[in-house]
Amino acid sequence: MPDDDQGQSILPADDQSGGGDANQGIFPTGDQSSTGGDPNQAQQVSGGGNQMSSAGQAVAGGGGQPASNGDEQSTASQTPAAPARRFGNPLATIGHFVANMLHGDHPNLAFQPLPKPTRPAPYHLSLDDVLNADQHAEQLATIRASERMVFHTVGDTGAIQHPLILEGVVEAMMADCQNSDATARPAFFYHLGDVVYYTGQGVDYYNQFYDPYDHYPLPIFAIPGNHDGDVDAGGDAVPSLNAFVTNFCSPTYEITKDAGDTHRDAMTQPNVYWTLETPLATFIGLYTNVPEGGRLDADQVAWFQSELAGAPTDKALIVAMHHPVFSADQYHAGSKYMKQVLEDAIEKTGRVPDAVFSGHVHNYQRFTGNLNGQEVPFIVAGAGGYFSLHHMQPDPNGGGQLQVPLDLPELGARLEQYCANRHGFMRVEVTPQTLTGMYYAVADSHESGPAQLVDSFTLDLKTHQLIPAASGA
Repeated sequence: MPDDDQGQSILPADDQSGGGDANQGIFPTGDQSSTGGDPNQAQQVSGGGNQMSSAGQAVAGGGGQPASNGDEQSTASQTPAAPARRFGNPLATIGHFVANMLHGDHPNLAFQPLPKPTRPAPYHLSLDDVLNADQHAEQLATIRASERMVFHTVGDTGAIQHPLILEGVVEAMMADCQNSDATARPAFFYHLGDVVYYTGQGVDYYNQFYDPYDHYPLPIFAIPGNHDGDVDAGGDAVPSLNAFVTNFCSPTYEITKDAGDTHRDAMTQPNVYWTLETPLATFIGLYTNVPEGGRLDADQVAWFQSELAGAPTDKALIVAMHHPVFSADQYHAGSKYMKQVLEDAIEKTGRVPDAVFSGHVHNYQRFTGNLNGQEVPFIVAGAGGYFSLHHMQPDPNGGGQLQVPLDLPELGARLEQYCANRHGFMRVEVTPQTLTGMYYAVADSHESGPAQLVDSFTLDLKTHQLIPAASGA
């Protein structure tokens, strides 16, 4: 339910902003194109119409110069307008509801080059290769015999200032691992990015990752977030994602120097974008890089489309990306760029994911999108431990606390539920027939008590429709 802060076609022809002209970009920079100002790395997602010069004029077809009637133009008309000054986050004053937008450039959020993969394409890792010893092998056998797989997922866990918050989330996840029913125990944790803050350095992994999770008894997989890939603004020569690769994409499982005196081996993912194969679900994990709204290079876009096309049809298909497609928060909003990347992949492959999981925004939100007639949950789960939570935008129908459900017909989506005043995590269960998601909120660091179920949904994997909750549930 809404807290103190808090479907039609998904391919609308024009406005996909969620209100007003936010799809044009609200950050006052010179280039509002979807490339994020890096034509060598990012994919263009907006098409058609006249291209605009830096002065805002339509460029004519001959030689790329503005059309002229031969008259002398004044000096003023030839001088580009100065960019608007910035006095804070534009979402705080935009004046209308925005759940999906085209983000502009930011001088400190540049696209970062990707590290080399540690294993060959197509960058697959099987759960069988990780749960391969002792009690873990027994757990894998239980998953197959019961045809039931449970996992945890959340993002934005880096405990940079208040570690007790992350400790509370981890303790709740650990308690979930003690289920007396072996088939109901989670098998792993899939991290949605921003493992450490703020610039992905190896020195931060002990305090923000290894030590807090030292007693969490399961494998932890991850996709990087923007803070994992960001680089030290002071000129640190360490390449982007260097520490992430060391600790999550190791060629062999071993204790890294970053792990200190803890007991968790580095994960052996093959690349920073990669596919996890499990008995009941396929996870395609994207790396959406550092710029706000996300950016993918051409190689990753092609890989994503290939993975989507080739994913098994007899298993659930989950896509994970750090930057969300939809978000109604006051700090980031959803990404029109990532929405277009997803839509393009679906259009080219004909394959629709069963669910899309994201982080980046520090709260929980659940949207339902309609993709080619299939209901798809879009989950934002970014309240995993970072101290600052993100408030939701005011209700577009009169202001005040945001009310749900909220239809967003121009986006082909509906905001079903959110929780913006508590940290928490998701427990997800997959069977051959259904995918069920449950969001648990944990008590504040100065409180006590078990995690509380805030929201749940069940998707029928055969009909691709959400199963209505029972009356009174």
